[in-house]
This record gives sequence, C-alpha cells and structure tokens, in this order.
Amino acid sequence: MGDYPSRSVNATAGDLGVTPRHAQGAGYGNSPSNYNEPPLGGGGALPKKTRFSIETGFRGLSTAAGAMVLVIIVAIAVFLISKAVPALQANNASFLTELTWFPNDTEPVFGIAALAFGTVLSSIIALIVAVPIALSIALFLSHYAPRRLATPLGFVIDLLAAVPSVVFGLWGRDVFQEPVRDFSIWLNEYFGWIPLFGGEGPFGQSIMLGGLVLAIMVLPIVTSLSREVFQQTPGMNEEAALALGATRWEMIRTAVLPYGKPGVIAAVMLGLGRALGETIALALTLSIAFKINVNLIENGGNSIAANIANAFGEANETGRGALIASGLVLFVITLVVNMTARAIIYRRREFRDSAA
Repeated sequence: MGDYPSRSVNATAGDLGVTPRHAQGAGYGNSPSNYNEPPLGGGGALPKKTRFSIETGFRGLSTAAGAMVLVIIVAIAVFLISKAVPALQANNASFLTELTWFPNDTEPVFGIAALAFGTVLSSIIALIVAVPIALSIALFLSHYAPRRLATPLGFVIDLLAAVPSVVFGLWGRDVFQEPVRDFSIWLNEYFGWIPLFGGEGPFGQSIMLGGLVLAIMVLPIVTSLSREVFQQTPGMNEEAALALGATRWEMIRTAVLPYGKPGVIAAVMLGLGRALGETIALALTLSIAFKINVNLIENGGNSIAANIANAFGEANETGRGALIASGLVLFVITLVVNMTARAIIYRRREFRDSAA
C-alpha cells in the first residue's frame, strides 16, 4: 500500500517511463561520469583550433606580401644610392643647385635644380588643368547623367588610361603643338606683361605643351577614382539633404563632396605621381633646356624622367651614375608626395570619425 509504483523503462501506463536523465540519477545505464549532456543552445562544441589552418596560411601570405613591398622599396633605394654615390663624388659642382648638365666631360659638372623645377612645374600645370575637369566629369557621371549615357561615357574615359604614353607624346608633338603655339602667341600678345606669358619666342615646344599633354594623361585616372568615390556616398545622406529642401547641387556640396574628399585627395595624388614619373610624353614634346624659367610659353623646359630617357644611351659610366642620382631625387619626391597624401587622408579620416 505504501510503496510507490515502480517506474519501468517499458512502462506505458500514465507515461511513467524512466528517461535517461532519471535513469542517470537512479543509477540506471551510464554513470554520471560517462553521460555527455548536450550543451545549451542545441549546438555542438566548436572544433579545436588546429596548429595550421587556411586562415593562418592566408594571414601569413598577406603579411609576407605586405613586407615584400617594403623590401622592394628599400632594395630600390639601396640600388640607387650605391650607383649614384661614385658619380656624386666625381661631380665638381653642387648637385642640388647646379643648373647645367655635363656629366660626360672629363671634369663632370651637373646638377638637378633645373630638372627638378621642370618636373614639378609641368606636374602642377597638369593638375591645375586636369583636376577641375576630372571632378566635373565624375560628378556628372555619378549624379547628373542618365545611366544610358553615363555607362558608355565612363567606359570611354577608362579607355584613355590604357593609351600608351608614346601615343600621347606623338600626338602632342605632331598634332597638338600647333594649336598650343597659336594660343601661346595670343597669350603673349595680350598678356605679355605677365612674366608667365612674356618673352620673344619661339613658342610651341614649351612647358605649357608638356603640362597640357600630362593633363590629358592624368584626366582619366582622377576621373575614374573620383567617380567611384562619389558613387559610394550613402544614399541616406543624399536623401536627407534633398528632404530638407536642398537642390541637387546643394546636396552634392553638403553630402557628396565632404564624404568623398579623402578619396578625391588620394585620386589627385595618384595622378600627381603619374605626372611626376612620365617620361616619353615629355621627351617628345619639350624643347630641352637646362634653366629655371617661369615662362610657360617659350620653348624650353625639361624633366628628370625625360632627361634620363634622352641621355642614357650616350652616357658614360659617370653619366649613368648622374642619371641614376637624378632618378634617386625623383624617387624621393614621389615618396614624399605619397606620404603627404596618406597623412592628409589619415588626418581627415580621424576628424570625420571624431565628428561622428
């Protein structure tokens, strides 16, 4: 009478069957030490981390690739310095301030001042001309043009970046030179009182011609990158500006341009790097002259890369060392430009993140 009904595993009446958990507690079946209770949440345990996995291998490969870039840069710098030092020791003038270039003489005299000036001046002219046009095209393609027009026009602009430099150089020398000469004569006639457009001529193969050719070469790079940056602007930002009553241009000025400014700076610096290192186009369009002159329309001008292309074939051992030394200066200039661009982008990103 006082006994409890026994709970058999096979019992069915009243659903009094003994569950595995009851059996564990009552001493049936497996002991508590042998029973593995499933974890909470119903999922199985994560697999143990193996000593080597695909993720580990990919991380190591990525780290090695990043380190390889630094190794290559250091190796280039070491090569340039080792080849340039003997020529710099044989130089009888100040390499940084001398204007002439006679490294093949028995008493070598050469300097980088005129070449560095021409390189920087032609690149600045290219950016002044190309950047406003490139940004205007990028905004038109991303926010104004219909898709049926924006897609083929963007494709044509991208194709310009694939045109070889020698084609631009030949086109600038044989086709573009005459319009630039006529424009230079007009500038000299009406604005000759400005030192930039003064002089007695001749005109044509000037630093202006080289800068305009560089502008055409830089244009597709800055346009393509800026267009991609503008298209990444969050749609909510644009819709919020329009909802507040802003016109399309006000929306671009308040929502698109601030968001894309770091990317635009990067695009401009990339275009500047292309202009600084251009060789064949300037070698074909400039009338070589080793002097510092702010006049933009008179024949003359030179750049570091163009001088290397023109003089390397006839250079002796000291001359080749001098050209490599000039290449070292160009290497330093491009390195400083890229580091400055990265610093500007990093500071603007920090400011934007802190403001958010």
